[in-house]
Amino acid sequence: MFKRILAIALVCFSLSLTGCVSVGGGLNSFVDTADGYEFVYPNGWVQVSVSNGADTVFHDMIEQSENISVVINPISNPNQTLSEIGTPTEVGYTLSKKAIAPEGSGRTAELINAESYEKGSNLYYWLEYAVELPNQQKRHDFASVTISRGNLFTLNVSTTEKRWEKAQQLLKQVVQSFKVY
Repeated sequence: MFKRILAIALVCFSLSLTGCVSVGGGLNSFVDTADGYEFVYPNGWVQVSVSNGADTVFHDMIEQSENISVVINPISNPNQTLSEIGTPTEVGYTLSKKAIAPEGSGRTAELINAESYEKGSNLYYWLEYAVELPNQQKRHDFASVTISRGNLFTLNVSTTEKRWEKAQQLLKQVVQSFKVY
């Protein structure tokens, strides 16, 4: 009898711990208090260390080419707003040429959609791209861009076109969850 009660207590305890971590809908929360941003990421994704300038990178444990990255870059005028830099389409085009498919990378990126929205006191641009890699692999990328404290914050989510139909709703939730403070 004691073992049964102990087993039930352990199950209840482990379920309560899972509830603290999980955001719902198969998503977990990531918070970077040092740099001041947060977002949700899918269950089964792990954080990895990279040396290419990204502040944070996650990828799917099974489909490792699916990834989330956050890049923080200082802007030349710390008082400049996102709308002063350009419209969602202008910023999306610039991001495609400088980060997603820079000259010489062999990649191409087509901006499919560009929208703006406000979350709290920050203006964000949501950007969607069709990307082709040098090996002709087709990918789909989402990005959320905002400015805070003199820095341009970019969250990018990428998956193969083959997985796009299955993953798009989940990845949209990731991009829409991005918040900078």
